[in-house]
Amino acid sequence: MAMQGQRGPGRNDRNNDRGGRRGGRRGDNDGGDEFLEKLVSINRVAKVVKGGRRFGFAALVVVGDQKGRVGHGAGKAREVPEAIRKATEAAKRNMIRVPLREGRTLHHDVVGKYGAGHVVLRTAPPGTGVIAGGPMRAVFEALGAQDVVCKSTGSSNPHNMVKATFDALVHTMSPRAVAAKRNKKVADVLGRGPEYTPEG
Repeated sequence: MAMQGQRGPGRNDRNNDRGGRRGGRRGDNDGGDEFLEKLVSINRVAKVVKGGRRFGFAALVVVGDQKGRVGHGAGKAREVPEAIRKATEAAKRNMIRVPLREGRTLHHDVVGKYGAGHVVLRTAPPGTGVIAGGPMRAVFEALGAQDVVCKSTGSSNPHNMVKATFDALVHTMSPRAVAAKRNKKVADVLGRGPEYTPEG
């Protein structure tokens, strides 16, 4: 009995320990934040093989914490839930932080392009709401922007629209970031008096 008491952990115990450590790392990566997940599109796709066609599903998902962080991802699988899960994981890995003015709108107008996708994002006064269509609306709802006006003048393909929107968001900068880059004060960048204090 003494010998059994000195034995090391069994295989199940080791698996439990390993699983616990994996779960801890996943929690650290997520940061404990609650993410809003938006399913933008899901398509049935076919792969031609020797015996015929093998069908699967491709999902496009947008994920955000509604506090200025947002990401998008795509996933393919034989079943819809698995495709959505893969896309959600990819979106969480590819999140970006977008500076928001007063926590509700963009700091400046910006244009985004990806392939045939072409979008224009504009700032808006309080109370405007999110004026955007389809895939772009999902991005801004996940981002947490409350007032923004968007227009897509290119492709209506959801993948191109989402990637063009992210191209525009990546190029948005806050006055504080511009001032730091140019070694100037924020008031100098904005052309305002020294009493001006920026939001965000």
